Amino acid sequence: MLLAIDIGNSHTVIGLFANGKLTNSWRVQTDKNATADEISASIFSLFALRQCQISNVTGLIISSVVPQLKTPWLGFTNNLQLSPVFVDNTTDTGITIRLNNPSEVGADRLVNAAAGFKKYNSALIIIDFGTAITFDCVSEKAEYLGGAITPGIAIALEALGTRTAKLPRVDINVAPPPPIGTSTVSAIQSGMLYGYGGLIDGLVNRLKTSFTSTPLVLATGGMAQLIAPYSDTIEQIEPLLTLEGLQLIYDRIQGS
Repeated sequence: MLLAIDIGNSHTVIGLFANGKLTNSWRVQTDKNATADEISASIFSLFALRQCQISNVTGLIISSVVPQLKTPWLGFTNNLQLSPVFVDNTTDTGITIRLNNPSEVGADRLVNAAAGFKKYNSALIIIDFGTAITFDCVSEKAEYLGGAITPGIAIALEALGTRTAKLPRVDINVAPPPPIGTSTVSAIQSGMLYGYGGLIDGLVNRLKTSFTSTPLVLATGGMAQLIAPYSDTIEQIEPLLTLEGLQLIYDRIQGS
């Protein structure tokens, strides 16, 4: 069995694959101060809740955008007596990086690019709704071209709640029926949902002008399904894209 782990700034997504199929997945908060023992206790507890045997894990692949967690996660893998694959710009993902400094690209962005291209064999714009919202552009030749980054929805909501004197923290899972909010809460809901939908569409349309063929627009990440209804340009939602990409890359490395 393969254990695939995507360590983000806010959340860590964990997937367990058997014979190439995702059998279990978990989403937990990222603790940037976690020790190897704490990580081990968390993973063992998650497995126990699903009655999974961690002793059946024979492969491990990790993508991370939190450098300080590499050492404790290595400690966890040592406890399992496994040699993990840590994805970075030097990993054979099947994607060619067309940047001046390839080491700047986040591992999760390369993983998403590999998974998206394998699945659709097309030019792509992949929008990942995480702590930051990233727009990753992939050519029809499987080239990572770059993209754009904006602050994530949670960051914006937190800023409103902490940097203003009277604006409250609100739940944006339900939008007001009209875009014109008739209360402070509904105005914030409208601004976040319709506003971010407009931001997505505006950036996607600008990015498309740099492609030589029309890209397919994919959305992934924790808040993709929340914002997608307010965007006219998102064509597919792929909530497990990163985990699928990690499994794909691991198989590619083992095969080569």
